[in-house]
Amino acid sequence: MRMSALYTAVATATGDGRNGKAHTDDGQLVVDLAVPREMGGAGGATNPEQLFALGYSACFHSALKLVAGRSKAKISDTAVTAEVSINPVDGGAFQLAVALHAEIGGVDQETADALVAQAHQVCPYSNATRGNIEVTVDATIG
Repeated sequence: MRMSALYTAVATATGDGRNGKAHTDDGQLVVDLAVPREMGGAGGATNPEQLFALGYSACFHSALKLVAGRSKAKISDTAVTAEVSINPVDGGAFQLAVALHAEIGGVDQETADALVAQAHQVCPYSNATRGNIEVTVDATIG
């Protein structure tokens, strides 16, 4: 049984796809879009992969804080970096790949690894991508 949504984000892209503009319905985010230089574009503006990386890193960071709290782990100085790559696949299509790097203070490596694994199970982005794209996760203690 599907539950009611807690929140629904609404965004609209206009223009020429990756070279255009995008905005949220509440006006909190308005961005210019440009194909990155690495992909033959002009660059100079954000792109869908950067926006996905921002969202995934923030969501995964929240999931990490959630599971740490549930397990009573005393973590500190945390950060999550998401690297989102776009890769060509057969037939002229493209696919994303993600590498998540969590930095966690206050715990040993074994605990950090366990927390990252747990976060990967509860994060909505991880659940949405699981089985669809390659996602790797790792933890560094500090």
